[in-house]
Formats: sequence, C-alpha cells, structure tokens
Amino acid sequence: MAKEKSIYTCTECGGTSPKWLGKCPHCNAWNTLIESAAESSAAVKNRYSSQFQSLAKASEVTALSDMDASEMARTPTGHEELDRVLGGGIVEGGVVLIGGDPGIGKSTLLLQALDSLQRAFDRTALADAAASAGPPQARPAPSGGRAPHAVGKRGGGTLYVTGEESGAQIALRSRRLGLDGSQVKVLAEIQLEKILATLEATQPAIAVIDSIQTVYSDQLTSAPGSVAQVRECAAHLTRAAKSSGVCIVLVGHVTKEGALAGPRVLEHMVDTVLYFEGDTHSSFRLVRAIKNRFGAVNEIGVFAMTEKGLKGVANPSAIFLSQHSEPVPGSCVLVTLEGTRPMLVEIQALVDNGGPSPRRLSVGLDRDRLAMLLAVLHRHAGVACMDQDVFVNAVGGVRISEPAADLAVMLAITSSLRGKPLPKGFIAFGEVGLAGEVRPAPRGQERLKEAAKLGFTVAIVPKANAPKKNDKAFEGLTIHPVERIEQALEVVRSLS
Repeated sequence: MAKEKSIYTCTECGGTSPKWLGKCPHCNAWNTLIESAAESSAAVKNRYSSQFQSLAKASEVTALSDMDASEMARTPTGHEELDRVLGGGIVEGGVVLIGGDPGIGKSTLLLQALDSLQRAFDRTALADAAASAGPPQARPAPSGGRAPHAVGKRGGGTLYVTGEESGAQIALRSRRLGLDGSQVKVLAEIQLEKILATLEATQPAIAVIDSIQTVYSDQLTSAPGSVAQVRECAAHLTRAAKSSGVCIVLVGHVTKEGALAGPRVLEHMVDTVLYFEGDTHSSFRLVRAIKNRFGAVNEIGVFAMTEKGLKGVANPSAIFLSQHSEPVPGSCVLVTLEGTRPMLVEIQALVDNGGPSPRRLSVGLDRDRLAMLLAVLHRHAGVACMDQDVFVNAVGGVRISEPAADLAVMLAITSSLRGKPLPKGFIAFGEVGLAGEVRPAPRGQERLKEAAKLGFTVAIVPKANAPKKNDKAFEGLTIHPVERIEQALEVVRSLS
C-alpha cells in the first residue's frame, strides 16, 4: 500500500511546505507548520477556484457618489452590553467571529441572545398576523423598528448549529438558564454541505455555528479543525451570508496564547471579531471588539456570570473600584476609556524595600511603560525607587493599554512610597512624556463628566483637558489642571 503523502501548512498565513521547517518560508513565523494529509491536484484546483470567488455580491463598476450609502439596519439582540460591542445589534448578512477560553461563556451568551431574538421575532410575527387579519382601515402603518425589518426580510427564525454538543445537551443548558419554552431551532451537524442546505431551506435571520473548528467539507481530505478546513468552511459560510442576508456567528477556539486558532485569514474574512476575556475564577466577563466593520473597535461589554447565565452590568465602574472606608496609601482612581465608554478603574501600587535587585511587576498594565514612568519620576520629580520593589495592579482584572493611565500610576506609586493616601474622592488621568510633561488624553470632557456623575470631588488633569469655567456639568468637582509631573505632585502635597 502506498504511503499517504503529507504536507505541512502554516497556521498563520496558510502557506504550505513539503517538509517540516522551524520557520515558515512564506511569512517567517516560527513553529507554525502543522502536518496534514496532502490533497489531490483536482481537489486543490477546485478549492482555489472557489476561494477566488468574491465573498461579497459582485457588482458593476460604479462611482462612489452613485452608490447607496444608507446606514445598515440593525436588530438588537436583547442584551445591551452585547449590542454595544456589536455596534447596535446584528446586521443583515454580517459575519461575526467570537473566541475565548473554554468554559468562559461563549455558548451561554449566544444561546441567551438567540432566545431573546426568537421571542422578539415571534411577537412581531403575531402582531403582523393580527394586523393583517383586521379591517384595512384598522391596519397600523409599517413599523419603523429594527426587529420587524429583519423579520420581514428573512422570516425571523434563529438557528443554533452545534458540532461539539448534542441537541439534548443544548436543551439541558437552556433549562438551566431558565429559557423555558424556547423556540430556537437546533441542528447537531458538522458537515458543511448539510449546514448550507439547512440554511437555504430554513432561511433564518441569524445562525450560530458552534464551533467553526468542528465543521468539515467533503471537498477536502484533511481532518476537521485543520487550517485548510477552517479556511474553506469559513469562506463558504461567509459567502452564504453575503448572498442570502443571514447573519452568521462563528464560535472559534483559541490557542494557549489566547489567539484565535486557525489561519489569520479567518479574521480577515469576517466583519466583526469579538474576544471573551476574564478569569474563570471571577464572576465577571468582558467581551471586547477587536474588529468591527459596522461599529467602533475596542468597545467592551461587561457581563456577570450568574446561575441564570450572563447578565449585563449597567455600571461597570463599580466592579473596578475597591470599597475603602477611608483613603489608603498607594490607591488612585483612573478614568479610562474603553471604546466610547468612560470607566473608573482603581490603580493600586505597592512600593517596598527591594534590596540589590528590585523587581518591577504590573498586572493589567504595560511592564515596560512602568519602568519608563519610574525613570521619569526620578529624573523630573526627584522621587527615587531604584532600590524599591514596585508592584502595580489594575483592580478587577481589567487590562489598560492607553497612555492616559500614566499620571494615575505615578501618583499611586508616590503615595505608596511616602505612606500618605490621596484625598478622598480623587481621580486623575493624563499621559506623561519622557520630558516630564503631562499631555492631554482623548475625550477628556467625557471622562470628567463620568467622574462628576459618580460623586468624585477632586481631579488632576492635563491643562488641555481642563473644561471652561462655570460649566454646570462639573459642579462639585474641583479640577486642577497641570502641565508637568512636578506640578501634579505639588498639588497632591497641598491637598494632603
């Protein structure tokens, strides 16, 4: 019997090599080549001919000014936090990819969203049926809401395609979540051709594929979850969504590094990429938008895991602020910006004797930036931590990447070093440069309004972010604008 030929495929770019190499010859990524069975020349020809077909509907050459640029209609999912991340709701023909660690709640959230959508579709269908049965003069005008638009276009159904669980397991989960009498349609199938046929027959408004790594196509000889299968199945599902108008949500596995498994081209195909974040030992989850063609990127939705599933958190600032009866040294509240949402996060710092080899450790913040801020603090403010261990933590497990956290981090470090707490009701934000200047943060007025709304009374902000005098939106909040880090420390000393 002839030995089956093998080929090595890169998980990053999808390139192939006849033998294993440490570095991919196409994208130069290390340790990304995975062995798989080689396909026949006819199968390769058919696959590449289908890949070069357009994922979107083809059209004639048209000037931009002559194209219809109306806003895409959105259908709310019934979960405000999920709608925020999606940009307002699901879009007809949109393809969403959501990834996260095992057991973090991806299937739970999607099942809850499908149930809410199905109930909304059923209510609209009943209302339309009652209106059509009445006399012509009693019929209401067509509704301008979002859900009826999706119902009228697609028929208003939902479909949950599961490849990892049986239909009975999905039903048991729905019972645990309290979704009694749910009319969500469930299909336990992993063959791509049968899934596409079901989508064509049932014509749902939204379909969930859980997960894309379990789906396979008969046109390929490789196993489910391989680079070729994931790429081909995602391309066919995306093409089906664009041509028929169904919104498809793909659930993706993640690697041990936390990135979405499969080729990188998978993220380029879809319209929206969402990441589920959070510690499995904590009850809070974050859904972050990394890519969104129909909304803002870097939006986050905050959820709490309860016995009845995931519930949206209306005031996420409350979970990122520790409850201290009195101010404590090393604590400073930062007003950070996640997408369009200002949030208050407590930054905690601990400075202790470190001996000859002091450590620098940060949780939720960039460690290299922490070292830079300590150097600026020493050079321009005269605060030396060269022989001290410095630990910095963002409360609640949130990750902060924006430089507007610089000022709050430096004030928390100084407070811990001197053993003096910052004033009660104190907040700060601003970027600090290597020359010691305090630079403005984007959308500073919205940050200050959020702090004033939550009852904070003292703020140190960059001078460029200071609001105009006599602005009633900031009543009760005393704002100290500064231009340099030395001025910020001087203001803190005067307030202590």
